[in-house]
Amino acid sequence: MQKFGLLPRLIVAIVFGIIFGAYAPEWTLRILVTFNSLFGSFLGFIIPLIIIGFIVPGIGELGAKAGKMLGITAGIAYTSTIIAGTLAYLAAVFILPNIIQVGSFLTGGVEGAEAIAIAPFIEFDMPPIMGVMSALLVAFILGLGIAAIKGDTLKRVMNDFQGIIEKVITKVIIPLLPIHILGIFAGMTYGGQVATVLSVFAKVFVMIVILHSLYLVAQYFIAAIIGGGNPFRLIRNMLPAYFTAIGTQSSAATIPVTVRQTKKNGVNEGVAEFAVPLCATIHLSGSTITLVSCSLAVMMLMDMPISLATYFPFILMLGITMVAAPGVPGGAVMAAIGLLESMLLFDPTMVALMIALYLAQDSFGTACNVTGDGAIAVMVNRISGHSLQRL
Repeated sequence: MQKFGLLPRLIVAIVFGIIFGAYAPEWTLRILVTFNSLFGSFLGFIIPLIIIGFIVPGIGELGAKAGKMLGITAGIAYTSTIIAGTLAYLAAVFILPNIIQVGSFLTGGVEGAEAIAIAPFIEFDMPPIMGVMSALLVAFILGLGIAAIKGDTLKRVMNDFQGIIEKVITKVIIPLLPIHILGIFAGMTYGGQVATVLSVFAKVFVMIVILHSLYLVAQYFIAAIIGGGNPFRLIRNMLPAYFTAIGTQSSAATIPVTVRQTKKNGVNEGVAEFAVPLCATIHLSGSTITLVSCSLAVMMLMDMPISLATYFPFILMLGITMVAAPGVPGGAVMAAIGLLESMLLFDPTMVALMIALYLAQDSFGTACNVTGDGAIAVMVNRISGHSLQRL
């Protein structure tokens, strides 16, 4: 059962959701909708804890490694993440209206029709202990405080807390996600919206993979200009890391392969062993491209207003909120849920769609992340005074 990965389980859940929505009696669908209501409430409760659990240890660890090269590497990684998100926004705003029908989720893809909704048997409110912005502020204060006082007590506590949150995600949320997605797709099938959503899934998937590829090529061209080498040879050497990340869905789990291939590109051994593990935590260009593209697709399905002025702050916050999330498969979208709800005003149905759409492409975003880490290592290698070796 362990070998049956998350993506296959999600696919099975979508298929069974469509079957349930088409043929199951309404009371069965109401059971699924009731589960989704409870699960959604639990997600709302756990989001502030996820933010604190991910961000505090991440910032505290960065502070413990404070130094000039840390600042340079973190600056390049964050800039790359923000540029990736901005370019994804521009591409999605230009491309998506031409390939999907704006507002079609509200009408089930049929002009003038109204989608049918199913009410849960019961609703149970699970209020979070604090709001998303409060959680972010607490996380920044604690993280920076741990770095400033250089104490170990609170750092160990927060590392243990992060371990607890990771267990909640990997042992509770992730295993229950297929049931949640099954219920969502059953409800969408019953309401006549599933054909529209599946069509959008396929089109957005293709667009995201193309954007990942183009951004990686651009990263390595810039890396070659700064640090030397042939960009296509640099990319070719990083392919083992790319395909390992597709299999593991974790930047952290791919670090050994990424470090080895980065050294093969001629990066100084010390630079590779410093830059790659750091970037595995803070460089999230591929995940950001996926999150931005998926969230914009969902917003267009719901016919929500979109503008760069209101969306750009979301991109800026993504680069910070997802710190340390790459260690958990699907962690990036879990860390981003709070921002989706507070900044983009996503409701539970939109969050569920976002999770399904993101997780279907999570491995490709992770692969883009780790492959891009190699490009940043080439730049840092040059900035630190080294030249590429054996090239």
